[in-house]
Amino acid sequence: MKGTPMRLLNSPTAGPGGTALTAPDSPTTVYCVVSGKGGVGKSSVTVNLAVALAARGLRVGLMDADVHGHSIPAMLGITTGPTLVERRMVPPTVFGIRVLSVGMFAEDNAPIVWRGPMLHHALRQLVHDVDWGELDVLLIDMPPGTGDIAISLAQLLPAAQLLVVTTPQRTAARIAERAGAVAAKTGQRVAGIIENMSWYDTPDGTRHTLFGVGGATAVSRALSGLLDTYCPVLGRIPFDPGVCAAGDDGAPFTHTAPESAAARAVAEIAATLAATRSLHSG
Repeated sequence: MKGTPMRLLNSPTAGPGGTALTAPDSPTTVYCVVSGKGGVGKSSVTVNLAVALAARGLRVGLMDADVHGHSIPAMLGITTGPTLVERRMVPPTVFGIRVLSVGMFAEDNAPIVWRGPMLHHALRQLVHDVDWGELDVLLIDMPPGTGDIAISLAQLLPAAQLLVVTTPQRTAARIAERAGAVAAKTGQRVAGIIENMSWYDTPDGTRHTLFGVGGATAVSRALSGLLDTYCPVLGRIPFDPGVCAAGDDGAPFTHTAPESAAARAVAEIAATLAATRSLHSG
């Protein structure tokens, strides 16, 4: 990818001042959706959770911070970028959520080749140079692992909470623990653990645990001990082949198949987060 983040985001106005997202009294609850490794369905969980929260009447934003592996625009069928109003970017809205991704500035699926300082500058622009409007919730789709982006966003949005996505597989769970353990270094809170692809129910009703069992419980136990505070399992989402197809079609399954088992599981997680947010804001 050519150019600098400043040129790519087309908004050379980032300054030292804060935004509504960074204000101490910000009404926006920010969740960084993290995983220790790729392949656990983190982006799919993020997209569908955003749609489910919006369906509950919340004002939702979605930031794709997975700079090198961005997939949010494709999963939501977005083909346009933000508009520029008074030198600030206004994200497009789809399925009731405001969405912004560095991928909106990439041409023809070109790779984004940035090192640490450039990554930090781009993320700073996504926080400071974007008119997100009034949001109740901002979900941030994070890259796998614990690298520069996790550190930068912890600095830019220190009040952000972590949602840790894992599969039932114990190996994946051990790696997911590392992503949640970042909170011990940054002072952030782990809002909870989401287990994806927990089981698969065949048409005859037989349940198959394709990736083992117990991953989310293991992550919850490990992080609760490490952080000395309870990190709950927020929910378990069953495996559904239609999830992949929905993402490829740019239509989240929580929108196209709200009665499916996977969509109902995501809706229950959204309800829990909405209730927790109301309790804390009250």
